[in-house]
Amino acid sequence: MPTKMPDVATSAKAQVTGTLDWVGMSNIEMPMTIKADDGQARQISTRIEAFVNLAEPQAKGIHMSRLYLALDKLSLEQELTLQSLKALLDTFISSHDALSDRAHVSFAFDYHLRRPALLSGNHGWRNYPVVLTGRLDKGQLDLELKVDVAYSSTCPCSAALARQLIQDAFEAKFHGQQQIDLDTVHQWLGTTSGIVATPHSQRSIAEVKVKLNDALNELPILALVEAIENALKTPVQAAVKREDEQEFARLNGQNLMFVEDAARRLKHTLDQSESFNDFWLRVNHLESLHAHDAVAVDTKGVEGGYQPY
Repeated sequence: MPTKMPDVATSAKAQVTGTLDWVGMSNIEMPMTIKADDGQARQISTRIEAFVNLAEPQAKGIHMSRLYLALDKLSLEQELTLQSLKALLDTFISSHDALSDRAHVSFAFDYHLRRPALLSGNHGWRNYPVVLTGRLDKGQLDLELKVDVAYSSTCPCSAALARQLIQDAFEAKFHGQQQIDLDTVHQWLGTTSGIVATPHSQRSIAEVKVKLNDALNELPILALVEAIENALKTPVQAAVKREDEQEFARLNGQNLMFVEDAARRLKHTLDQSESFNDFWLRVNHLESLHAHDAVAVDTKGVEGGYQPY
């Protein structure tokens, strides 16, 4: 007959009594099968945080293995969806009866989407860092989705200064000529002497967090990505031929934006969505002119909701 092993977490009392807001594990590495709104079930590698509160001041500790095993069961037997996430949080609490009445879990992962080229008809993979978070607090469910989207931003001030230099070069080249042959101007504009300056652009990152409406049935990763990219109009590209690169240059030229412009575009777009009860956004322009970055932060402004910091 096997020897009964001691269970200190159950049998021992706390050395110093008191409740704790959260106890659990972070940096759990585990594969998951995720099902989002692009309709494809796919294997992903996740980094997970799992916590419950310790509401019993005399208890020595929680049962961390129960949290892990619930995650392992989800990994092996189910898809990660909004429904399974809700059930997981219920399991965290029910497995800690009399110890906990709150649960928290977050899944951080890279989500790859096939994105079309601008003109050539090709497709390529784009990676979007995602964090899916769920919290159950005394029966109140809170679901959050965060995604980072990379895009290009071209400075309006730099563009205006470049246009001025091009005008000055044109004046110097054709000064005093009352009539100028169209072909001559056309050829000149195709030289480095004609386009003597170009505005600076930089890779930029939009970080967006949204509180999900309880009525949602699907995890809206694709919907959120497309809302952000459609608002900004210059997402970075995957498969690129020359016609795609030329179109990308045109889009940058027609969508000049300071960091304030990008933030306002995103705010306007997110305000229109009924799927998101609240949002927080941070726009980062990783400057090519300066050694520092330009940043704008904003929220929906819901009472009791996200704060800028």
